[in-house]
Amino acid sequence: MFSHVTIGVDDVARAIPFYDAFLAPLGITRIWTDEDGGFAGWGKDEVGPKLYLTRPFDGRPAAPGNGGMCALVADSHDSVRAAWEAAMAHGGSDEGAPGLRPNYGPDYFGAYVRDPEGNKLHVVCRGL
Repeated sequence: MFSHVTIGVDDVARAIPFYDAFLAPLGITRIWTDEDGGFAGWGKDEVGPKLYLTRPFDGRPAAPGNGGMCALVADSHDSVRAAWEAAMAHGGSDEGAPGLRPNYGPDYFGAYVRDPEGNKLHVVCRGL
């Protein structure tokens, strides 16, 4: 359904190590960084969905959305834990440690983090 999700950050170069570490346990790698340092993109392949970071196009400071987040699929509970641990080790903050979320379904296992600029991210595995 989605082509890509874009997250605004003020310092793309500073955010890249966080996202490289956070996305690696999910099998998502950086596939693009522009020469100016204003964009970076991650994905599982060249044609599938992407996650991009960019400085806001209007030139104003980036601001995390209130109520918005990007949710990413994990292949296992261990991948959810590993992504959460990587986020914590790379300047992220905890918004909900890895665990079952039975209010979303009996097999819904997820974790919530914020990146160093305050953007909310979620990792979820269903069915293991």
